[in-house]
Formats: sequence, C-alpha cells, structure tokens
Amino acid sequence: MADSVGVGLLGLGVVGGGVARTLREKAETIARRVGREVELRGVLVRDPARERELPGLRVTTDPAAVLEDPSVQIVVEVMGGDQPAHQYIRRAIAAGKHVVTANKEVMAKHGPEIVAAAARRGVDVAYEASVGGGIPVIGPFKLDLLANDISQVTAIINGTTNYIITRMSQAGLDFESALREAQEAGYAEADPRNDVEGIDAAYKLAILATLAFHARVHPDDVHREGITTLEPSDFRYARELGYVVKLLAIAKVIEGGLELRVHPAFVPEHSMLANVDGVFNAVQVEGDLVGRILLYGRGAGAGPTSSAVVADVIDLAQRIEAGSVRPVVAYDGRLRPRSMADTRCRYYLRLVAADRPGVIARVAGLLGEREISLASVLQKEDIQVSEGDRYAEIVFMTHRAHEAAVQTALDEIRRLAVVARIGSVIRVED
Repeated sequence: MADSVGVGLLGLGVVGGGVARTLREKAETIARRVGREVELRGVLVRDPARERELPGLRVTTDPAAVLEDPSVQIVVEVMGGDQPAHQYIRRAIAAGKHVVTANKEVMAKHGPEIVAAAARRGVDVAYEASVGGGIPVIGPFKLDLLANDISQVTAIINGTTNYIITRMSQAGLDFESALREAQEAGYAEADPRNDVEGIDAAYKLAILATLAFHARVHPDDVHREGITTLEPSDFRYARELGYVVKLLAIAKVIEGGLELRVHPAFVPEHSMLANVDGVFNAVQVEGDLVGRILLYGRGAGAGPTSSAVVADVIDLAQRIEAGSVRPVVAYDGRLRPRSMADTRCRYYLRLVAADRPGVIARVAGLLGEREISLASVLQKEDIQVSEGDRYAEIVFMTHRAHEAAVQTALDEIRRLAVVARIGSVIRVED
C-alpha cells in the first residue's frame, strides 16, 4: 500500500468516540476499500487528562495541532454548534484539507458558502451525517436523484420528538411525562429546546431543501413550531378521525416558490410516514422520474452517525487515492421561499367553549367569513373550567384554507366571550 491517509478529529463526545472506535476496529476493512491505510493522527478535546475508553489516542487542546498538521488530509468535525466549529471547518479548507462534518447547524446556516470555499480550494466537504444519522440521505440528493425534478420532501427528522410523540400516542402520556421518559432513556438532552421547539428539524430541512431544489435555503426561511403544546386529547381525536400526529418537516415547490415548514401535523394512519415510530427517522421524496420513495432508519446515536461519518471518510480517502474531486452542483435562483401566510392546507382546531346553544354556529360563522369551510365538527362531554360553568371541548376539521385567513379567524375566535381557550391548531397533511 501507498502512504496512509491521515485523519484529524475535532471532538471526542458520543459521536466522536464512535468515529474513533470505528476507524480503529475496522482499520483493515477500511484499508482494503481505500487501497491504503486510514490513520487517526490527532484528536481535539477539551480535557486531555480525562480517562477514555480508547487508549493511545493522540489528543490535544490546540486546534492548530490538527488543522495545520501536514500529515492530516481529512478533518472530521463532530463538535456540534455553530462556533467554533464553523471557524475550524473554514480553517481546515483554507489549509487544503478535505472536511467531513455531522454538524447540521453549520451546514444549514453556512453550507453553500462552505461548499463554494472548498471548491475554490480544490477540496471536498462531506456531510452525510448532518441529516438522518445513518440513513443515506445526502448522497442520494447529490447523485442518485439528480435527474429528477423534485416536487416535495416530507420528513420526520428528529428522533427525540418522534419518540415523545410516539409515547404520547401509544401510552397516553402528557408532554412533560413523555419528555421526562425520553430524558431518562437518553433520547433527550437535559435542555431539550432545540428538539422540542423544532429548531433541529428546521436546520435539517434547510439542508435537504438546498440539495433537493438546488436553492439557497437558510433556517430562517423555515416556518417552525414545536410539540410543547400538544395534549393527550389531540392524539385521541387524531385516532378517531383516522390520523396520527407527527412533527413533520415539509419542503415543496408551490407556484414557482418554496414552501418550507416544520410543525406538528395530522398524517393519515394508512400512510408510510404514519408508521415511523420511536427514535426512527424517515425522509419521503417525490420526484418526476422516481415517483415517491422513502428513506428510513435510525436517525441518531453513536452507531448510525459514526456509520455515516466514516463512510464519508472512506469516500474522500478513495477520491484522494484516485486524485478526483466531486463537482459542485450549481444553485438555481428561481425558487424563492414563500411566506407561511400563503400556505393552503386543512386544519384541525380544538377549543373549549361554553356548552350552550349557538356557540358552534358563532365559531363556524367567523370561519365562514374568512372563506374557511368545515368538513366536520365533534363535541365531547362537559369540561369543568370553573365552578358553576359548563364547557365543552369542540373540534373543527376544515377543508383547505389559507394560513393567513385561519390565523385571522383564530384571533377573532379568541375574543369571543363564550370561548375559554383554543387548545390546539394542527395542520392536516393528506
């Protein structure tokens, strides 16, 4: 074999440890597939004195010891967060090194600029692990689906929220109980905001939309809602109406623009996405040539994420051996993000209102004034809101309506004296 390919690793947490372990344990297999050995030559860590499961690693607290090491051809960034990871990736590129990253935040916010900088320097950036963990998602968009005009991407791409939603649906737990269970099982962070508020999913959708539609999509272009307001009754009504609840990330081409949104949604119980449960992820793609396809698997964890990272390392090492660089796909400036106000879909509205004649007619009248027609209405048993008052839980299912009209109608409904509160507003994705 020729001289080995040197790898530098930035970060040695759960994912970084998995990458280091895989590079060591599968060294012979990787060498056969590349045609030369792939060696881990340096690891950037916060605490070099910390006892680690993998003895003999060359660790350092100095980024330059990895980023400027002439024996390192590939830098693997698994630190997470925007800074200093973004800075280190740009420094690695400037030093003429290929980069592998699992960082969805950096690639969502700065991906096109990073890829362009790498192309100018004659190196590559690989980021398969940034979306979907071990599910091959980035690769198909960059190569296998290039002949397609993709019309829509619909994804469940956050394992933490999918686990919480699954437990709320199957065990009848409230949000706080399901979150606590997810934290105890190691599926949710102590501070789960990025997951439960939909931030993580928005980062990943920005990456997928950029690739699928060859457009520059930033996370700020994505409308985002989390799962913290979901209640057990929403899951009961969903089952009664023939749906399940999922946190969906949706990107679609509509009237020459891009609709980009992350939010809870009612999904038909017979659909493929309805059966994606627990910590599993799925990305559903609709193309003019392939039709509808589903990419499915575990979306997080040391094993799946290490699989994607090391696969990128092998791919880059093979291209180093062959002396080739993957061409950069051009961006198409015709597709621009649309306002969420222009979205049209069906809606589920759950509210608590006084149990007296004419209430449903008053709410339906306000909806009708905004050209929002009703598909069905359900009213359940009395709810005790305050002593002496009788209230009912009422569910409205609408036909397709404009988001702007629905939000205006909701503001008017909230002001009705007979309405105690609006419990949930969930979009319906048929």
